[in-house]
Amino acid sequence: MTPEEIATLFTRSDGSYLCARWGRPLAPIVFGVEEATLQVVKGAFEAVCTLAGHQMAETDPELGANVMVFFFRDWAELLEVPDLDRLIEGLGLLVDRLQAAEANQYRVFRFDAEGGIKACFVFLRMDGELTKVPAETLALSQVVQTILLWSDRAFADRSPLAQVEGGRVILRPDLAQVIRAAYDPVLPVAATDPSHALRLVARIAAGRGTQ
Repeated sequence: MTPEEIATLFTRSDGSYLCARWGRPLAPIVFGVEEATLQVVKGAFEAVCTLAGHQMAETDPELGANVMVFFFRDWAELLEVPDLDRLIEGLGLLVDRLQAAEANQYRVFRFDAEGGIKACFVFLRMDGELTKVPAETLALSQVVQTILLWSDRAFADRSPLAQVEGGRVILRPDLAQVIRAAYDPVLPVAATDPSHALRLVARIAAGRGTQ
């Protein structure tokens, strides 16, 4: 990918550049699914963390679980989750907005003092569209969009996944390179200067973005 293409992945609708990675191991928990789907989601987290060279943990010392994935049928169900309104400021207004937009997914990030990701809440309303998506595909797509803070429009026109021979779905190789490069310890956990995209290109060229 060119520096311009990479910069687009982290340039938000308001024109600002922001790339952030996790500053701590991921400790995910999943709500609203059966055991088989739970294992698929956790397997996706393990695969993407391995790709990034990042760690997972059973628990987060500060938060317990720092990635919470919710599967549900109606946005109003979130208002019934105990203490969720303490974790998500303005939860009622958010639910109203998502209902009005007929959204089927939303992610909320929290950051540490250095700008690194310290928590993420993933909400998936299983409407007719999402229920048609295989569990493996849905899980991988969500985890990829959780491992970095991408632009709010990064995947508006193109999925982060690709289909290969035999119908198997994988993470796009170009994005895999970006993820691995972004987790290079020589780079900051968060960057707001577009020149950061040039550093990502350099890390990819140096081999950090390849396995």
